[in-house]
Amino acid sequence: MTEQPDSQTQRKRIIRQRNLVLGGVLVAFVVLIFAISIVKMG
Repeated sequence: MTEQPDSQTQRKRIIRQRNLVLGGVLVAFVVLIFAISIVKMG
């Protein structure tokens, strides 16, 4: 079963976009926890 290069590049692009979204969510979560900890200390 050989895949066309077109569909393979499309899949790579979708995976890259999903990784960027997941990274953004993780960064937002870390910033949220950091902000909460600063507020609790204050």
